Amino acid sequence: MRHRIRLGAAVPQRRKQEALNARLDHRSPLVFDTRELGRRPGALKRVSRSVPAPDHLGIEVISVAEGATVELDLRLESVMEGVLVTGTARAPLTGECVRCLEPLERELEVDFQEMYSYPDADDRSRPADTGDDAEEDEEDMLFLEADLLDLEPVLRDAVVLALPLQPVCQDDCPGLCSECGARLADDPDHHHETVDIRWAALQGLAGSDQDGEKDNAPRSVGDDSQEK
Repeated sequence: MRHRIRLGAAVPQRRKQEALNARLDHRSPLVFDTRELGRRPGALKRVSRSVPAPDHLGIEVISVAEGATVELDLRLESVMEGVLVTGTARAPLTGECVRCLEPLERELEVDFQEMYSYPDADDRSRPADTGDDAEEDEEDMLFLEADLLDLEPVLRDAVVLALPLQPVCQDDCPGLCSECGARLADDPDHHHETVDIRWAALQGLAGSDQDGEKDNAPRSVGDDSQEK
């Protein structure tokens, strides 16, 4: 179920009026015509269609690229309140592993179901309900617009909810080295020498002593003769 911001009790009625006055473009690949169903309860129509993915179909780290082919298999069924849409969408995913930042590709298959209500349907045909729950249900409703339905909001919700929030290239991906950023999967033996900080100061002193010994070393015979 989609979660939307509540705008008050007047929103459902306004949406009905907008649906009555709206004109969707029937040429849009995600707009479907339901006139063949004729508002006859039980009437059924099956549709298969390949459509280009709309923009921003996904989340930041993984998504369906804009224009990528989305395969849709839909079942449009006329019921008393409107048209019940049941379908499956298949699409390629592209993104990056959140551990090692390598590009990754996946195939997504997601199922969805949504009711598109007739904007002029008699409210008495809907189950009676009162209170906040009833208002929320009405606000989440989608309406047919001149016997056309726009599948984009339903497709977008279904895809986004099915995406992994933390995609990885493989379940046991070790990620990147925290010191140098190397990809650990490419070098399983990768490591850095570690020095106990308690000995770091002594190593510094040892280095200073060695430098001092070099400075105090006797000069060679050749050097003395040149001075004379």
